[in-house]
Amino acid sequence: MGQICKTYLTGQRVFGCCDCKTHLSTIDKIISKQFQGQHGRAYLFATVYNVLEGPSQDRHMTTGKHTVRDILCTNCEQVLGWKYVKAYDEAQKYKEGRFILEKSLLTDVS
Repeated sequence: MGQICKTYLTGQRVFGCCDCKTHLSTIDKIISKQFQGQHGRAYLFATVYNVLEGPSQDRHMTTGKHTVRDILCTNCEQVLGWKYVKAYDEAQKYKEGRFILEKSLLTDVS
């Protein structure tokens, strides 16, 4: 595997991996702060950077069945949340292609 190039972000507030501080996203990419992850509060982001995606898997969540992929930090491989691949409920389709990052696994790097 070749070297992974990191994207460095700028802006009012930059969120990074809690373990290695690799830049992940910015505050203006947050769609909602009203989500729950496996470790507590979580944010729904439109875009994240510097992550690897795991294999697709179906999960039954509080809002129904979804196909998701875990997302990991490219630097330290800490699992940070997941990406919504498919929502089976029509009302949840807005999540497709969006990312959940768990608040407890983020740090402010700006």
